[in-house]
Amino acid sequence: MFDQIKQQQVDNIDLLSLRGQFIGGVETDDLRSALNAVAEKEVNNLVLNLAEVSYLNSTALGVLISAKANFSKRNGRIVLCSVSKSIENIFVITKLTLVFDIYATQEEAIKSFTHS
Repeated sequence: MFDQIKQQQVDNIDLLSLRGQFIGGVETDDLRSALNAVAEKEVNNLVLNLAEVSYLNSTALGVLISAKANFSKRNGRIVLCSVSKSIENIFVITKLTLVFDIYATQEEAIKSFTHS
């Protein structure tokens, strides 16, 4: 698929594992494309695993917010998991912790769909 994005499916949940820095270049365009591809499908449950993400800039955050809105319109859900301390700080400072559900592990994030 894309260099910095690995896609899998667990049950009826899509899982995107991101790696590296998302700083508004080709990698962020790839992220937008991957999110749009998932949104086109009938099942709109997505876990974004950020364990290997070292940086997200405002452009990348915008892509995530836009995807969240797109999924919400389709009665879908995006949750985040395995967020490092530095990335979590970005979400806290920007108040995006109020927008996204963030789980400690991928397993917890996946389970959140069966309990929602």
